[in-house]
Amino acid sequence: MERNEILKQVNEVFNDVMDNDSIVLNDLTSANDVEEWDSLAHIHLVVAIERHFKIRFGSKEIQSWENVGEMLDCIVGKVK
Repeated sequence: MERNEILKQVNEVFNDVMDNDSIVLNDLTSANDVEEWDSLAHIHLVVAIERHFKIRFGSKEIQSWENVGEMLDCIVGKVK
């Protein structure tokens, strides 16, 4: 699966979890850019992304993400 396709799918997960279809993600998007993205939403996002892609993240991986691009890099590494 290509990175652009993963970004598209992650964006759909974000829209669903946040119940906001106007969110458009890019590599530099961070929690500061999305009003609904608080710590509880972050947990829901991680769980939803793990389920969607049938992968698991370690706590160190999750804590290291500064933005969506770093999350995508992690997903790409696990999906391949």
